[in-house]
Amino acid sequence: MTNKVDRLVLTHKDRLLRFGAELIFAMCEEFQTEVVIINKSKEDNSFEAELVRDMIELVTVFSARLYGSRSRKNQKLVDNIVTSVQDNLKYFCFI
Repeated sequence: MTNKVDRLVLTHKDRLLRFGAELIFAMCEEFQTEVVIINKSKEDNSFEAELVRDMIELVTVFSARLYGSRSRKNQKLVDNIVTSVQDNLKYFCFI
């Protein structure tokens, strides 16, 4: 039994990787693995169009990471405030 992949089937080209899928496709070609993309887009495949699409994908990935890190920082801050308030409630006397 060989560990060879004969065919890679994708629903869309960007489902494999957001950026740099061409590298994987080149590797598949080198190892004689067929790549089948079911839903091929009918977009302009010029160099400039692909470059713009790649840049948009990069900005999207980094902005998602930025907003995700802010969300975690804000949640951690809220959690620390709640913990602090709960720890210090014993020092307050409510009448």
